[in-house]
Amino acid sequence: MKKWNFQVKSDIQEVVKKLDASLGSVDRFAFAMDTSKSDSATFTLQKQGLYAFYLMSINKIIVIGKILKATENETHIEISFKQYLLMKLVIFSSMLTGFAFLIAIILKISSSDSSTFMYILGALLLAIGIVVTWLNLQKKYKKDIQEYKTLITKIVAS
Repeated sequence: MKKWNFQVKSDIQEVVKKLDASLGSVDRFAFAMDTSKSDSATFTLQKQGLYAFYLMSINKIIVIGKILKATENETHIEISFKQYLLMKLVIFSSMLTGFAFLIAIILKISSSDSSTFMYILGALLLAIGIVVTWLNLQKKYKKDIQEYKTLITKIVAS
């Protein structure tokens, strides 16, 4: 979970109204805000997938934010970015698929003379697949966080 803190030279009610007006009516986002306390507010934000094939290409981050009153005309905003559980399941399913292929290779050629070479080749391919998947997910995670930071900054600063 990554955290991001910044301050805005606006009243807390103005910040809440800007966020609610910009994100509350948009169909692409699931946006919920709790303004039950007068000196703070909390919100959650995430993109919604409308179609099953669209789910893997959208931003897989849940944004959890707190808006706190710092002074009369300054508001402190704390935001944390959390990755969906689905992305971790993608890694584990890739690992299980790789292990299944490795076991199939081992069982198929266990009677062959070159089985040691195939064990090493299978383990190497599995390791490369896991590392590449992990690096791609981390790259997408950082890119998606930057998109949310840009979006929130534009909304709050306007």
